[in-house]
Amino acid sequence: MNIKTVEELFIHLLSDTYSAEKQLTRALAKLARSASDEKLVQAFQAHLDETQGQIERIDRVVESDAAIKIKRMKCAAMEGLIEEANEVIESTEKNEVRDAALIAAAQKVEHYEIASYGTLVTLAQQLGYKQAAKLLSETLEEEKATDIKLTDLALGSVNKKAGNKS
Repeated sequence: MNIKTVEELFIHLLSDTYSAEKQLTRALAKLARSASDEKLVQAFQAHLDETQGQIERIDRVVESDAAIKIKRMKCAAMEGLIEEANEVIESTEKNEVRDAALIAAAQKVEHYEIASYGTLVTLAQQLGYKQAAKLLSETLEEEKATDIKLTDLALGSVNKKAGNKS
């Protein structure tokens, strides 16, 4: 990787984020199957649909400007976060404790995505990619909303039920 300009940095980070979203689509279905709380299952399924829309939005970012071309790469950070989630699944029974751990794993993913999209929006604005900045901002807001939903699930019921398991 030899990045010399802010434009090259933007393309690199956008490509990395695209990879992250693709990896996440595969992981979310497994998270949904691994959860026992019905509201958490529904949250993972809804986020899967949303993530597919976010991938389409990145495709629209690429279509919005001829200078933006995604590179094939693998997001190592998302790969690690998904591996952590898989370790949670393998080391816990399908119950409230696993649900609490799955929320924690999912929030790590959300925080990574919030940081990624926040940076992309800033760079797109700096580079004058107005349409890209608008599209990426939409995704940023969705990621923040998902993080809040996960917090609400944890505080509303899942963590309380998990606490009663001890």
